[in-house]
Amino acid sequence: MNTRTTHHTQPEHLPHEIPVLYHDDYLVAFDKPSGLLSVKGIGVDKIDCLQVRAASAIEGARIVHRLDMDTSGVIVLARDADTHRELSRQFQDREVQKAYIAVVGGLVQEDSGSIDIPIRKDLENPPKQCVDYEQGKPSLTHFEVIDRSSNTTRLLLKPVTGRSHQLRIHLRERGHPILGDNLYAPKALRDAADRLQLHAKTLTITHPATEDRRTFESECPF
Repeated sequence: MNTRTTHHTQPEHLPHEIPVLYHDDYLVAFDKPSGLLSVKGIGVDKIDCLQVRAASAIEGARIVHRLDMDTSGVIVLARDADTHRELSRQFQDREVQKAYIAVVGGLVQEDSGSIDIPIRKDLENPPKQCVDYEQGKPSLTHFEVIDRSSNTTRLLLKPVTGRSHQLRIHLRERGHPILGDNLYAPKALRDAADRLQLHAKTLTITHPATEDRRTFESECPF
């Protein structure tokens, strides 16, 4: 166990009222709102992001993984290089556990199942990704139905891999695009919600200092 101690900024000092789910000398877990970039994009209009806001308020804060701009929920940042290295390794080696909530168009018939469809960057239509069974990276998502309404289904999603736009593409390929998805859903479903109906509900990691398993959870806002 790493026993070092450092002073850390208290959560109430964070800018713009981004909720803090957990905070210690090694890492901080945020509840990222929909519409906020995880990291800076290209152009002056894409400078504002979670990474910049966190780094301005918390000493050493650095991004470990990303959520799409329109996805809300749990995201963890490291506070030093060693923690960043270890958390990055856990993501790369698929030792973390992630769970998302999504509301999709149509009625998903199976109560549970898996989607195994390879994905790669769509070089002709950035920032989109696309399905490619020859050159795409393996991508696996498990799902469970939470409930069904007259024409939508609420799902619990457990991605094994972490490809960009993985959940959005996998659900579209199964014929059930996510409501509010401005990249992959048809207009009727895109206009059916005022935001992307995708939320990172829980994230479980091994704490780099204590080696305890820690689960961070955010209540779904839709």
